[in-house]
Amino acid sequence: MAIRTARILSLGVLVALPWSLSPGGEARADIYVCEESQGTIQFTNVPARSGCRALIRGWSKESFSPSSAGRFEDTIRLAAGRYGVDPHLVRAVIKVESDFNFQARSHKGAQGLMQLMPETAQLHNVGNVYDPDENIDGGVRHLRLLLDRYRGDLSLTLAAYNAGIKAVERYGGIPPYSETRDYVRRVLDYYQRYRRNGAIAIREQAGR
Repeated sequence: MAIRTARILSLGVLVALPWSLSPGGEARADIYVCEESQGTIQFTNVPARSGCRALIRGWSKESFSPSSAGRFEDTIRLAAGRYGVDPHLVRAVIKVESDFNFQARSHKGAQGLMQLMPETAQLHNVGNVYDPDENIDGGVRHLRLLLDRYRGDLSLTLAAYNAGIKAVERYGGIPPYSETRDYVRRVLDYYQRYRRNGAIAIREQAGR
């Protein structure tokens, strides 16, 4: 199935388009955008040539649910291993940032699972912040940068993730913002919970 148009559509239409391609409001396939030689734009789920780029990934409606965190587990583990970050920390950040909603957007403009700000996404070459793989890769890469900057200090790393490096360095520590202090506390709390649950699972497996 392919959809063609003779003009470039607005961003709002482009985002809404994939959910109209199948019954029940689910996106069942990746959607690609291809530019024809005469300037016509083609939208298709079956790119017939090179030069087409993925516009929106085909995640089902079910994956929008916060309870579907397990769907991102492989991506979390791969990114955590790639950058040497504890996967439990990544899970905790995602939990607090978006509750595993890959379409989340804050009023400040943070986007996706790890709520990347536009400048952070650009810094880490994230092309589509709503693609879970790209978003998690960029977010974990940013955590690695902050962990290195603050020599593994989790509180400062998380404060900088939330409020920015400049704010942490302006105050010489966690900024006196109630939002940031609550954010650090909540992420560390979830981090400890994920670590405990992981340790329990390992013990249970060893006892079998």
